Amino acid sequence: MSQTYDLVVIGSGPGGYVAAARASALGLKTAIVEKDKALGGTCLHRGCIPTKALLHAADVYSEMKEASKIGIQAEGVRVEWDKVQAYKSRIVSTNAGGVAHLMKSRKVDVFSGFGKLAGAGKVVVEDASKKKTELSTKNVLIAVGSTPRALPFAAFSKRILSSDSILELDHIPGSLAIVGGGVIGIEFASVFARLGTQVTVIEALPRALAPADPDCSKELMTQFEQQGVKFHLNAKVTEISNKKDSTRTTLTSASGESIVVDADYVLVCIGRAPLTSDIGLEKTKAKLEKGFIAVSGYMQSDEPSIYAIGDCVNTPWLAHTASAEGIIAAEHMAGKNPTPLNYDHTPSCVYSDPPVAWSGLTEEEAKKRGYEVKIGKFDFARSGKASILGKKRGFVKFVTDAKYGEILGVHIIGPDATELLAEPAFAMQMEATIDDVARTVHAHPTLYESIYEAASVATGRAIHG
Repeated sequence: MSQTYDLVVIGSGPGGYVAAARASALGLKTAIVEKDKALGGTCLHRGCIPTKALLHAADVYSEMKEASKIGIQAEGVRVEWDKVQAYKSRIVSTNAGGVAHLMKSRKVDVFSGFGKLAGAGKVVVEDASKKKTELSTKNVLIAVGSTPRALPFAAFSKRILSSDSILELDHIPGSLAIVGGGVIGIEFASVFARLGTQVTVIEALPRALAPADPDCSKELMTQFEQQGVKFHLNAKVTEISNKKDSTRTTLTSASGESIVVDADYVLVCIGRAPLTSDIGLEKTKAKLEKGFIAVSGYMQSDEPSIYAIGDCVNTPWLAHTASAEGIIAAEHMAGKNPTPLNYDHTPSCVYSDPPVAWSGLTEEEAKKRGYEVKIGKFDFARSGKASILGKKRGFVKFVTDAKYGEILGVHIIGPDATELLAEPAFAMQMEATIDDVARTVHAHPTLYESIYEAASVATGRAIHG
């Protein structure tokens, strides 16, 4: 017997469950379908949350090793990896329970199994025992996420790891080669390099962390190299041999030189593929573009009753973006008039050491769009609070329109960068000018007064810049 809903969400990641909660609050009878054992999706179980737990463990370990510099003796500091993994698992489990409680409190029905479209208004859920349940619905929200891409000549294995499988290692590797110097690769490099692993990052582009401002990328690589990380840039991986107890990665440099990197493991971080195959889209009018579902600004596909969000659409692969998209989709199908996202203002964060965060355009992007650019930059070396913390490397950089003072972008590398991003990102969204930021009193001594200092440089009012 078919059950009837206003909305069925396929996928319970941060896009799917947020959309379900919002839709239910708007009065839509809502169900959510999840193929995994617990709710939360990739972000909670194999992405954002577990990786940040490991990064926090590395942060604490690094701080304790450096404690003697400020007169605190912490002798015999060591990493107990099994307990670190247990800590990570507790965090994931607690958050998964929180998602389940949210669905219950919002009266969202949860179906465990693989959800598949059987036309525009029907979803069939097949559970672990192969039992099928048919759901009739006015709307469907596809939030199926993505999966790590493998190299075509090197399938994932016990030694060739994905960003999923590396989370389950039962020991800290002696050496690790990372193919891909994007956000995921850089975060795992930051975890393991600080825990004692010899890390080598292999990147096809001229710099690591290519989406970030070039100045941030340069500073990040400098600090990573001081931590012992090796980089091969402009490099093409041609072969990975998977031995019993080790790996060998062969790459070609920009000059044509063949280089071999031997390591205990290889981590492949070359992007993610949307999970849009075999979900029944061919039975609808929804269109795919390079595997991604084509959608409008309201996240609506060419099949009006089908919406899609998150990693299965061609927008930034970020949990908070998926959540925002989910809210827009839910409000649109409920007859509201939501505002489509301005993806230029999407905040991006890298939780490495040093952390990196940005929103808006890079200096190069702004110039390409025809802006007359004015830069305001303030180094943490001049910050009293950064000096207290012993983290004086890095900077805040504003990219502004010289004529009107519009904030086009902000780029931060240094202590608490991912938290400091909030103020300038909000200022951009509210269309505040750089002069507005420079005339706002900021508390001293704080890290966030570096935002004020960088804005003051941009407006020609610098004191410490």
